[in-house]
Formats: sequence, C-alpha cells, structure tokens
Amino acid sequence: MKKTKVTFDQEKLQYSSELLRALAHPLRLKILEFIDRHEVINVNKIYNTLKIEQSITSQHLKILRGAGVVDNNKDGKFKHYQIDYNKVATAVKAINNFMGK
Repeated sequence: MKKTKVTFDQEKLQYSSELLRALAHPLRLKILEFIDRHEVINVNKIYNTLKIEQSITSQHLKILRGAGVVDNNKDGKFKHYQIDYNKVATAVKAINNFMGK
C-alpha cells in the first residue's frame, strides 16, 4: 500500500484551531446564540441578560473576536457586538467537509 505524504499550512492550521476552539465552548456558543437573536447587541446587555460576570463575558468575547467570529463597534463608552456570519459559515462548511457530510 502506497503512503501519501500529509502536509499542512501551519498558518492556516493555527487559525483553524483558534476558530474551532472559539466555537467549541458552551458559554461562547450561548453568547453567540444571544447575539444572533439580537443581530447587534451591547456588551452590557449580554452579561446582564445571561447573568455572566462582566470580566468572564469580556474574556469570551475577546476569544471570539480573536477568531474573527464577532466584530465590535464602539459607540461612546459602549461596545456593540455582531456576528461575522461569513466566518461562521466557513467554519461550518469546513467541519461538514471533514466529517464527510
């Protein structure tokens, strides 16, 4: 049986692992679902409604921002978050391709 050499683009692999790590956490998924229901939402509304500490919410949003899953806009002292649906769709497509669906 002939062996096939497997190679990975390290940069793409690093980004992919960050993206999947961001999407694989139950609390981050809960935050994403909440943002999705509101399209654009203030960070204060996220942690107050979901009853999550502000610091924990900020940490999870930082991970989601770093992976490119959410964008934020600052309006005065408030940050408003929205989902980058193209990025999420790309992740879903990659996962489905990997799983053979």
